[in-house]
Amino acid sequence: MAKVKFDILESTCVSIPFENVDTDQIIPARFLSATSREGFGDNLFRDWRYKKSGEPNEEFILNNPKFGGKILVAGKNFGSGSSREHAVWAIFDYGFRAVVSSFFADIFMGNSLNNGLLPIVISDELLKKLHSLIQKDPSTKINIDLEKQLFTILSTGDSVKFVINPYKKECLLKGLDDIDFLLSMKDSITGYENNKNMVR
Repeated sequence: MAKVKFDILESTCVSIPFENVDTDQIIPARFLSATSREGFGDNLFRDWRYKKSGEPNEEFILNNPKFGGKILVAGKNFGSGSSREHAVWAIFDYGFRAVVSSFFADIFMGNSLNNGLLPIVISDELLKKLHSLIQKDPSTKINIDLEKQLFTILSTGDSVKFVINPYKKECLLKGLDDIDFLLSMKDSITGYENNKNMVR
């Protein structure tokens, strides 16, 4: 799915500090019948965003116009539960390009990297500080430099290195998914096969 190059992202954030948020809370199972990846953002955190009557829940942060941006700051243990890739599709389709936590479920992290969403792990202490900063000041901005693997809170200067699989980093920087990456290596693969055949 990754078709957009990810290099440097500077943005305000949305803080959802709840811990142990599972994929059914991210995108409820009743919305998984669609055959296209588009449109899932409409139902991101559906049961939190809307009341049973269908009216927006004014207390939920995504319905608060003060908060917005391309970075979702989540609580610890985000993306647990089922392995549904739709959870990442919903987050990406809503407009987020990075999600920050102190711990992600492994499958969620893999799905994120496969779909152009950058998951960044920071310490529990820095995560708590970031949630507090955003809630006090919605204009709080983060700078994410993927090439340098550097995560910086601009207002405080807090800056930390984050870890990412080198192959997935290259895919994100070039805007490639796994198939695109293989196709980009076509000439090298063909050259290797030709050389191998000549040796025979």
